[in-house]
Amino acid sequence: MIVRVNFEAARTFGERASKIVSRIPIDPFTDPRYYPPPDYDREIVTSYFLVMVAMDHRLSRPHRPYEGVVDGEFYHGADLLYRLGVKKLREDPDFFTSRRLSKITIKDILNWLSLEYKGRRVAPPDPELRAMLLRDIGVKLETLFDGEAYNLILASRGHLKNGIGGFINLLKVFVAYQDPVEKKAYLLAKFLERRRILEVVDHFNKEVPVDNHLTRIALRLGIVEVDDDTLEAIAAGRPFTWEEDVMLRMAARIAYKEAARAGGMDPFILDDFLWLFGRKCCTRDNPLCRRNCSGACKNINACGDPAPKCAFSDLCKAFKNPLYMVPEHNYLNTWYY
Repeated sequence: MIVRVNFEAARTFGERASKIVSRIPIDPFTDPRYYPPPDYDREIVTSYFLVMVAMDHRLSRPHRPYEGVVDGEFYHGADLLYRLGVKKLREDPDFFTSRRLSKITIKDILNWLSLEYKGRRVAPPDPELRAMLLRDIGVKLETLFDGEAYNLILASRGHLKNGIGGFINLLKVFVAYQDPVEKKAYLLAKFLERRRILEVVDHFNKEVPVDNHLTRIALRLGIVEVDDDTLEAIAAGRPFTWEEDVMLRMAARIAYKEAARAGGMDPFILDDFLWLFGRKCCTRDNPLCRRNCSGACKNINACGDPAPKCAFSDLCKAFKNPLYMVPEHNYLNTWYY
């Protein structure tokens, strides 16, 4: 497998993206459907996001979407996860304490994250793993951080990376946060900074949290390039190895860091846009550049002029050559993202 970052393409993309990103409101992560209210205690908010990001991986599987209706509204994927999370927080806030987390069972996970929808039971595909991840967090908070999630913030002194003491490195004690590309760790840092709980002092250490959406976009844009055999393997759905997955996502992380530098963007703000762009516009199947630009895509200023062209059509390798219009690379059995 050959993977390389196209730095020139990444810089060009970053310069274009900065003009779009600058016009999008910054999400404070206070929507009451998904997150604790702004006036909640900082320990509760910290522990809530620590738990929810730990659970934020691989919710849907082929032909088994994680979706359903809660209080009359339809939610899918991460939206459903966080909707059920904040519902649990309101009904049973003690659930997110280290004492309770250390004793989480498979039954607790299923009772919390399952629901009936269209005659079938919708649940995450790996309740055993999720229970283990939360027990691990609970036990280690108890033994290493006096049972308080906010002590992670205090121990970091606002640094993301500072020897072994930065926030990202401290998180590695938890199994849920041991991804070498650090997707969950940087996503958690983004949430907590936006909620004004983590005040980052080393902004130069920020990275974009790379998930499947962002990897797919990087390949289609051409800011990450792979050999023909790897491109064919992605298109065919061949399962990736651990090493291949890490190589591909790390290249995407480096490419987006270069794009952020070129466009003068905060990588966390760039991530907001990329995540929405991957979910609403440059989707896995039938991306909107092949159809009419939708309202959702217009809302994030991603439609070109004139529509229906994507704002990045003239830069995008896949728009010019369908061979590069690849889906997500196949790496299902992971808790990294």
